Amino acid sequence: MTLHPASLSFRFLARTAIAAGLLAAALAVSPSAHAAYPERPIQVIISFPPAGATDVMARAVSQQLAAELGQSVVVENRPGAGGMIGITAAARAPADGYTLYLAAVTNQAIAEALYSNKQATLEGDFVPVAGVGYAPHALVVPASSTATDVKSLIAMLKASPGKYNFASQGTGTLSHLESELFVSKAGVQAEHIPYKGSSQALPELANGTSALMFDSITGSLPLVQGGKLRMLAVASSKRVSSLPNVPTVTEAGLPGFEADNLFGFVAPKGTPPAAIATLQKALEKVLASRALIEKVAAQGSDLVYIGPEKFKTDIAGEIATWGGVVKNAGITPQ
Repeated sequence: MTLHPASLSFRFLARTAIAAGLLAAALAVSPSAHAAYPERPIQVIISFPPAGATDVMARAVSQQLAAELGQSVVVENRPGAGGMIGITAAARAPADGYTLYLAAVTNQAIAEALYSNKQATLEGDFVPVAGVGYAPHALVVPASSTATDVKSLIAMLKASPGKYNFASQGTGTLSHLESELFVSKAGVQAEHIPYKGSSQALPELANGTSALMFDSITGSLPLVQGGKLRMLAVASSKRVSSLPNVPTVTEAGLPGFEADNLFGFVAPKGTPPAAIATLQKALEKVLASRALIEKVAAQGSDLVYIGPEKFKTDIAGEIATWGGVVKNAGITPQ
C-alpha cells in the first residue's frame, strides 16, 4: 500500500508534537521535584541512648530543623560498641538525603582508634554537612576531697603515686581517655576503674571510691549542685557559656589539655549535593536561634554553626589527636 505524502507529513508532525510535549513535561517536572526536597521525614541516627548529652542535643536541634524544613526529623538511638553500631547503620542507609548521622566526633575518633575491625568511618563513608557545636565534659571530684582546684588535685596525686583511682563511663569512652590525657600531661599515676555509664560511676565517685572523673555536665551538675561532687574545671578549650565561673583545665594549671567534644551532622557518601546544600542552609539558620542556643546551653552544651570545610578539617584533627592518646595510653585495639 502506498501512503499519500500528506499522510506522511501529518504523522511526522504528530510525532514531533508528542516528543515536544514530553520534553516540556520533563522540564516542568524536574525543577519542582528538585525544589521539593525534603518530600518525606528525615531520620537522624545517633550512637547513644536516650537522655544523654548527645540525645538532648540531637532532639533539640532536630525539632527546630523540622520546623525549618517543613518535614519531620526523627531521632533514632542506636547505642553500643563505642558508637560503631550507630555509625555503621547510618553508613549503610540509602544516600538520598533522608538519613543523617549526628556524630559525636571526638567519641567516634576514639572508637576508630580502638576498634580494628571497623565497618564504617567518618572520613571513609560520609561527607560533612555541618558542625553544630560542643558538649564538653567537666572534671569532678568527691565533695570530701582535699583537692579544691586542679593544681591541688595534681599535687595530691603526685604525693601518693598509685594510691588513687579515676572513674570513667567505660573503657574506651571519652570519659576514660580524658583522664588518661590528664594523668599523662600532669605526670601522675592513677588506676582506671571503668563503669557502665555515668549512672553507675557518679554515685561511686561521690562516695570517694575514686579521686576524679571526667563526665558530661548534664550528668554531673545535679550532684555538684546537691553537694555530693565538686567541679574543678571544664575539659574544653574555652569556658562553657552556662558555667562562666568554671575555668578550663588549661586555665586551672595544666597547659595543653583540650577536649572540646565536637558534634556535627554527616551524610552517607553519594548523598545529592543539592540535598546537602538545603540542609546546610537550614542548619545555619536554626543554629542562629537565640532561644535554641540558650535551651541547649542549660544542658551544658554550646551550639555554633561550623561550615562543611572547617568541619571536615576538625574531624581529621580529632581523629589524629585521640588516636595518639589511645596509643600513648597503651590501650590495645579490639
